[in-house]
Amino acid sequence: MEVCTGSCRLVLPRQCNVPAPAREKKSNGIQYQHQHQQKKKHKVCSLEVGESSAFMGEKVTHGFLKIAGQRAPLLRRDKTPTKFRTAKKQPKLVISSVLADFPFETLQQVAPRKPKVKELANLSKVVSIILGGGAGTRLNPLTLQRATPAVPIGGAYRLIDVPMSNCINSGINKIYILTQYNSASLNRHLAHTYNFGNGVNFGNGYVEVLAATQRPGVGGQDCWFQGTADAVRQYMWLFEDVKNMDVEDVIILSGDHLYHMDYLKFVQRHKDTDADITISCVPMDYSRASEMHPLIKIDNNGQVIHFNEKPRHESLSSMQVDTTVLGLSPNEAKRKPFIASMGIYVFKKRVLLKLLRWRYPTANDFGSEIIPASIKEFNVQAYLFRDYWEDIGTIKSFFDANLALTEQPPKFSFYDASKPTFTSPRYLPPTKIERCRVKDSIISHGCFLQECSVEHSVVGVRSRLESGVQLKDTMMMGADSYETEVEMSSLLAEGKVPLGVGENTRISNCIVDKNARIGCNVVIANTDGVLEAARPKEGFYIRSGITIVLKNSTIMPGTVI
Repeated sequence: MEVCTGSCRLVLPRQCNVPAPAREKKSNGIQYQHQHQQKKKHKVCSLEVGESSAFMGEKVTHGFLKIAGQRAPLLRRDKTPTKFRTAKKQPKLVISSVLADFPFETLQQVAPRKPKVKELANLSKVVSIILGGGAGTRLNPLTLQRATPAVPIGGAYRLIDVPMSNCINSGINKIYILTQYNSASLNRHLAHTYNFGNGVNFGNGYVEVLAATQRPGVGGQDCWFQGTADAVRQYMWLFEDVKNMDVEDVIILSGDHLYHMDYLKFVQRHKDTDADITISCVPMDYSRASEMHPLIKIDNNGQVIHFNEKPRHESLSSMQVDTTVLGLSPNEAKRKPFIASMGIYVFKKRVLLKLLRWRYPTANDFGSEIIPASIKEFNVQAYLFRDYWEDIGTIKSFFDANLALTEQPPKFSFYDASKPTFTSPRYLPPTKIERCRVKDSIISHGCFLQECSVEHSVVGVRSRLESGVQLKDTMMMGADSYETEVEMSSLLAEGKVPLGVGENTRISNCIVDKNARIGCNVVIANTDGVLEAARPKEGFYIRSGITIVLKNSTIMPGTVI
């Protein structure tokens, strides 16, 4: 490259041998001309200068570069040396002559636009709300004296530990738990496990229990929480509190699900799609979809276009979707053509407040009212969760999920060191086993097993199994305390039953609730195949063919169920 020594200071190609430009005045500005000789062909390159502007101490302008009779807009530089602008119309030709202050190589092509920076999810700006459940009628009689999230699971945990641990492992440390029914046991567990003094430390975060409160209702009738959306609405003022001013998103969780999830990926999907609401969903085959799971339908971009909370069998076919849109392989998508909502949502905070306060101020439930209505006017996206998930909503699903923990390998595991499940620290001694046969089972800490057989069962904390006991396909929740040898001998002498399972007792297909006392020579097998029965005075129920020994109940010696 060479620079003309004349006043125009144009960068000339190396083959240009014209020493200085000739000047001609024109009515619309000044024209600089050069004759370029390239392979015996002459081309006229001219710079037409219009209105001038200050540039690097000189007055230059926006104008046009003429090459072989064609005009192309010139690049122009702002006052800030590092910024460049182009004329509104993109040049069709590569500029070969320009002011000497610009490097030639930088103008060979138009500078590309800066790509949009991906917004990363910041979980410090996310608050979690865990719904403590309603009356828990589907898990009755396990919920007669406790809330659904307080029901023991896996021998040593409670259902509430699952979403709480997911939040902690994901990095969410702003957590609210909404409670209403039979919340004493749940409140006690949360206070012992998740607080600032001991247990899990949350730094600058918090875990707060929001209990239901009465308020004036329609017709002067006092009322409690009327549903999931109504429960959140009653504490909506918390999102406008000083400590939550920086919160951008709200994640709504359920307290009765069994799953491991990294909520960071969930919120990131919410950010990537600029969604107002994001629904976490799982793919399902026809058999599971027919179990009345809420089904959703999406378009080719993953946006939700239809939400059916309780589809009937005849309407299932209309809810089939192409699940390859969300990342499933063609074969898997063919086997699982349905997408079911997990009842887990991410809302933009401002959208949630708008929905609850202004758009649907009388709507009580997210699944049946808020979400279906929002699809029509808001960007509602689906997030596909492809790991294990189970809704612990019925006695059968609860029973099956517990026994599934004994499988090898299990579909869900409490033994993942990278994603630990937190619970109340009990400081119990190791389990003591004397001449027992244990197969495909989980034995929790602090248990005493003596010359017994345990097969495909879960044995909870502080359980005691005496000699000759046979336990098969049984979920045993354990006890809240121990009884000493002296106390046990005294009870037996009085004709009473100590905590645990007495000698030569056989139990199968059964759930034994906490602090149950089962005497000697008892048989619990439901050999008659009864599906439903209620015998609270005798200490047991039968639900879906599964026998349930009630909490704190006593089954007298020699009883046959």
